[in-house]
Amino acid sequence: MKDSPNSVPRVAGRVWHDHAVGTRGVAISLFSGAGGLDLGAQRAGYEVRAAVEWDRDAAATMEKNFPHLVAPVIQSDILTVSTEEILTAAGLGTGERPDLLIGGPPCTPFSKSGFWLDWKRDGLDPTASLLQEYTRVLREAKPRRFVLENVYALTYNNKASKPAFERLMREIDEAGYHCAWKVLFAADYGVPQARPRLFVVGAPKSEPVPTHPEPTHGGKWESTLTGKLDRPHVTAGEVLENLVTEPEPSEIVGGKYGHLLKDIPPGDNYLFYTENRGHPNPQFKWRGKYWSFLLKLSPDRPSPTIQAQPGPYIGPFHWDNRRLRVPELKRLFTFPDNFEFVGTRNSVQAQIGNSVPPLLAERVIGALTRVSAAY
Repeated sequence: MKDSPNSVPRVAGRVWHDHAVGTRGVAISLFSGAGGLDLGAQRAGYEVRAAVEWDRDAAATMEKNFPHLVAPVIQSDILTVSTEEILTAAGLGTGERPDLLIGGPPCTPFSKSGFWLDWKRDGLDPTASLLQEYTRVLREAKPRRFVLENVYALTYNNKASKPAFERLMREIDEAGYHCAWKVLFAADYGVPQARPRLFVVGAPKSEPVPTHPEPTHGGKWESTLTGKLDRPHVTAGEVLENLVTEPEPSEIVGGKYGHLLKDIPPGDNYLFYTENRGHPNPQFKWRGKYWSFLLKLSPDRPSPTIQAQPGPYIGPFHWDNRRLRVPELKRLFTFPDNFEFVGTRNSVQAQIGNSVPPLLAERVIGALTRVSAAY
C-alpha cells in the first residue's frame, strides 16, 4: 500500500534526518536508554540537549546518534544527579527552563510478567522510587510540557501499581501540571509491532489539558479490533520485505526445543504441539507455557511485542525459523536503518527491546506540541 502525498512516509528503511530539529525548542531526557523517545522528540522538532542514562552501552549509543547533545550523556544513577546538573548539561542558564521533559523510568516494578512474584505485587520493589525521580526533575526544571512513558501494568488496580500510580498523579498535580494518560497500542500508530505502552502527557495548568494522538492505522489483534480501521496495520512482512541482512552467529535456535520451530506455522506458537490442536505427538500441555514460547512471526500481521531479555525459546522468531537479526529488530521498532547501536548482541537486544518505538514517540510528542502551539 502506497502512502498519499500528505501522509507520513513509510518508516521501513527510513534514514534519520534532522530537518526539523530545534524548531520546537530544547528537550532534556531521563532514563534515556538507546534513545527511542529522543528520536521521536527530534522528529517532532525538539533538540535533545541533555540525557541521563546509567547503562554504559546505551549511553554510548546515545552519544553516537545524537550530535546535538551539549555535553556527554550523564552516565550516573539518577538518584545522585541534581536537576541543576541536568540543566547545565543542556546549556540552560539560570532562570531558563526546557521546552520538553521526556523519560521512561524502568518498568520492572510494574511489569505484568513480574506480578507472579509476591514481593512485586505487594509493592516492595525499591526501583519503584524512580518514578519520584522523574517528578522531582519535573517539579524543579519546570518544563513547558512533558511526556512520561511506562508499562501499561502501572495502571492496574493491585497493591503494587495502584498506590504508585495514584502517587504519580498527585505529584504531577503538586508540581503545577495537569496531565492525561492513556495506554496506546503501537500498531495503531503505524508501528509494525503489537506493543501496548502507557503514555502520560502534561502541560502547565495555565494551558489546555493535553491530548494523545488519534490512531493512524487499525485492524484485528487477537480477538479485538483496534485503531483506525480504514488503514490496515503495518505488517512485519511489509517492513522486512527486501531487507538484506547478514546471518548472526547466535540466530540458530537449538537445545531441547529448537528443532520444533520449523513445523510451527507463521503466527503460531507452542500450542501447535498440543493435544487440543490435534497434534499426533503432543509435546506440551494446553496453556502450559507463556504465549511467546516458540512464537513465530506472521508476515501478514504486526510483530508481537519484542522483549529485551528473551529466554532461549521466547519469540517472536522469524518465519525462517531463526532469531531475528539486528537490522530486522530495528525495522520492527521503527529505528532508522542507519541508527547505530553500541555493545554486544545481547546488549543491543536489551537496548532495542527496552525502547519506545520512535514513530510512536514522534506521534505522541507531535500531538502534545500541536495542542500547546495552538494555545
